[in-house]
Amino acid sequence: MFHTTLFLFALLFSCTSHAADFCVGDLKGPETPSGYTCKPPANVTVDDFVFSGLAKGGNTTNIISAAVTPAFLAQFPGLNGLGISLARLDLAPGGVIPFHTHPAANEVLLVTQGSICAGFVSSSANTVYLKTLKKGDVMIFPQGLLHFQINAGGSIAIASVTFSSPNPGLQITDFALFANDLPTELIAKTTFLDPATIKKLKGVLGGTN
Repeated sequence: MFHTTLFLFALLFSCTSHAADFCVGDLKGPETPSGYTCKPPANVTVDDFVFSGLAKGGNTTNIISAAVTPAFLAQFPGLNGLGISLARLDLAPGGVIPFHTHPAANEVLLVTQGSICAGFVSSSANTVYLKTLKKGDVMIFPQGLLHFQINAGGSIAIASVTFSSPNPGLQITDFALFANDLPTELIAKTTFLDPATIKKLKGVLGGTN
């Protein structure tokens, strides 16, 4: 009787432990604030835990001469429930990731090629933390704070970026102000920019009004 009970307990513990090991996201289902529902274990394969999309950089032929290749939950369902994600950053000469925030995640940036001028601004005293990073340098950007990255050299710069959420979120300040239909007069009152400058920026970024 003792051995039978022990065996059943061990079997139950094994099944429970395995079920809690991971929760590969079922991207065909609805997304909730906590992620996706779990894919049935029988349908999980090793490919759910492997992502090969960061080997090649993105297209930097654009207005910011930069590309971010994400490995977020939508691209990498094995991240579901793990509280992490990553991306690749490519900055052509002159490239920039403008001031932006990640509302849902801290960011860790590791420079793997070239040099990058990076910085963030604190919310309490508007203190600027600025550094030119070389290959092998790592910088942290706390959750929700405005930050940026600029190519600081004459050749392409590459970085590996890690986030503390499978969906870090993104809001780029320039796009939030000038790439939509927010009226020019309101932007002028809240930013102290003159209307002519605002209209010029809206023309560049596709905004109206």
